[in-house]
Amino acid sequence: MLPIVIGSVGVGLIALRAIDALRDRVMTRKAENLLCEVAPATLADGKDKPACGPTYRNIVAKEEFPPLDGITTLYELFKRSASRYPNNPCLGTRKHVNGKAGPYEWFTYEETEALVLDIASAMTKVGVSAHERCSIYGGNCAQWMIAMQACNRQSIYCVPLYDSLGENAVEYIINHSESSILFVSKEKLDTVIQALPKAHKGLKTLVYWGTHDQNHAGVDAAAKEAGITAYTWQQFLDLGRKSPASARPPKPEDLCTVMYTSGTTGDPKGVMLSHRAVIGEVAGLHAFLKQIGEGTTVTEKDVVLSYLPLAHIFDRSTEEMFLSVGARIGYFQGDVKKLVDDIATLRPTLFIGVPRVFDRIHNGVITKLEEKGGLAAKLFHWGYSIKSKKLRKNVRQDKATPLFDRLVFSKVRERLGGRVKLIVSGGAPLAGHVEEFLKVTMCAPVVQGYGLTETCAGSFISVPDLHEMAGTVGPPLPCTAFRLEAVPEMNYDPSGSPPRGEIVIGGPTVFKGYYKDEEKTKEVLSEDGWFHTGDVGELTPEGALKIIDRKKNIFKMSQGEYIAVEKVEAVYKKSALVEQIWVYGNSFENALVAVVVPNEDSVKSWASQNNVPGDYAAICRDERTKAYLHGELTQTAKAGKLKGFEQVRKICVDSEPFSVENGLTTPTFKHKRPQLLQHYKAQIDKMYGK
Repeated sequence: MLPIVIGSVGVGLIALRAIDALRDRVMTRKAENLLCEVAPATLADGKDKPACGPTYRNIVAKEEFPPLDGITTLYELFKRSASRYPNNPCLGTRKHVNGKAGPYEWFTYEETEALVLDIASAMTKVGVSAHERCSIYGGNCAQWMIAMQACNRQSIYCVPLYDSLGENAVEYIINHSESSILFVSKEKLDTVIQALPKAHKGLKTLVYWGTHDQNHAGVDAAAKEAGITAYTWQQFLDLGRKSPASARPPKPEDLCTVMYTSGTTGDPKGVMLSHRAVIGEVAGLHAFLKQIGEGTTVTEKDVVLSYLPLAHIFDRSTEEMFLSVGARIGYFQGDVKKLVDDIATLRPTLFIGVPRVFDRIHNGVITKLEEKGGLAAKLFHWGYSIKSKKLRKNVRQDKATPLFDRLVFSKVRERLGGRVKLIVSGGAPLAGHVEEFLKVTMCAPVVQGYGLTETCAGSFISVPDLHEMAGTVGPPLPCTAFRLEAVPEMNYDPSGSPPRGEIVIGGPTVFKGYYKDEEKTKEVLSEDGWFHTGDVGELTPEGALKIIDRKKNIFKMSQGEYIAVEKVEAVYKKSALVEQIWVYGNSFENALVAVVVPNEDSVKSWASQNNVPGDYAAICRDERTKAYLHGELTQTAKAGKLKGFEQVRKICVDSEPFSVENGLTTPTFKHKRPQLLQHYKAQIDKMYGK
């Protein structure tokens, strides 16, 4: 337990410190408190203003937030690394020969800086001025990063577009941001060309990288018709090389990006992030990794695989952190089906992912294990049981079962390349059984984080090798201040035991507002810079934050009971049969229903054993499958201690996953609930007997 210590000046201290102690011939870990209370609780001064709990920070930031060695902008960050580590590999790409990917080939920091200079100079040459907007559209690659660093060099605001966005969203963001230049990958040229006729008149330049099945003249003609000049990547490099331009360094308070959130409803919102905010995030990440120690700090020897969207702040902050120390960034081939091959080739030392990625790893291992059976399965489960028990006693993961690690779990570890020293999950809650699975089998520290685009992604990260951190997102990073605000209608009280309330975040990483949307900015951002997340948190006795609810994702059933739908879905996702699940209910009904996308391998295996014919889609349509899945989900609900009114009474089974492509999830795999309701309205009505 890590109780809050009240000092002589009334300040509660939570220090982060792990010590190794020899006990019963195993290495155990202890920790003291992780927070420091820097301001007292505030009482409501009216009915419209809820009460707030104390303001907390990481102990490292008790007096002030940590700086980044005098670096104040992302331009300075990259410039310093290029000077310090000119010969270090920087950006890596796999070239294809006869359709097969070769080894990673690298631009050094010196070579990358030269390319950034050329692209930045070309932007100046074509008339892009400081503080104008530059859209970048395509999958993660070296060109994406080079264009972004060129924006930093010239004080231009980078506007990332998710590579899964369709024509309408692309058109909206280009026009709403008033971008004057657009960089695009070959795969997205067709979408862009269709959007060009409706682009605002201020868009003057198009730069595309890679070859294209159309001839260049066709691209040039389409751009010219829209009043836009098109360049290939190489043409633009050559233009900049012939016309070198001086840097226009940004100020810390200048924007570095307008990052449009994927959003679950309505048009995307442009989150304005300053250089100061992203630098604060990088400084906070380094300070936190230094705190937890255990070989988790990032140095110039480290390498990360870039596959999560660079248009999302989670991956971007990670890559900026790697650039800050001269480390390597290797880009995936652009095909998630080939991700395993990229991992095996690159062998990253840090692996970041979202729960869906880890769900698939877990389900894949368990399915193969069940198919194999025999001694191998028994040995796996035996070792799993022993290691899990030791981890619950806070034995370090590398000291818990070294023999089983070598004989059994090393084979699972190889799925991530075999040398990962830290695994970070973010973007959404990680299911408890998957978190435990990763901690047992990956032979590396596993942590879960929490944050939003509006707070530069990483605001909280759990501490590895502490069982008390399981199911939490840990203490705040040294770049974050937070408090809990009362939610009276949901009975959440920051002065209660335990303290609960809406998570409100402050500090240098908080965004400056939504671009050209003052009304929505005022809804979530206070005048003194505190961001209301809409998420409900609970402060544990160990000083960690636990996400327990969402203010907006709660509804009342007809019998008056409130349903926290994400909590219900998290319980059902513990079933190995469930790939995805969407739970629905409303105040006119007295029971919950759900749409279930089953795990394909698991349901096929069951079907073959129970004489249910057909392919995956046909199996999902079979009434016997529905009955079987509903029975298994009922058992999962009972094991998860869901109350009767929280349990799903009827289900619909679908073989088509919820995805970005069909408009049912965001690029970070969050449910788009209004769209799901519209998509499955007929099935919902049928389940409710309408």
